[in-house]
Amino acid sequence: MNIDQITLETLRLNVRERALLAETIWESLDSPNTLSSDISDEEAISLARQRDREIEKGEVDSLTHNELMNRLRK
Repeated sequence: MNIDQITLETLRLNVRERALLAETIWESLDSPNTLSSDISDEEAISLARQRDREIEKGEVDSLTHNELMNRLRK
């Protein structure tokens, strides 16, 4: 089954089942960019502000959700 077929099948599930599936998939991802659950609210806010400054200054480019998903599918 390819990603498009999986997507079609997933969208046939009811909302609760899709939410459970999404949570299961999300939790299965082991990303080096994932923050520890030990991060404080202050640290998270500081990081968000830093990322916002980087985008505003043009140091990094932001992606739309669709752009990100297209890159991940390649």
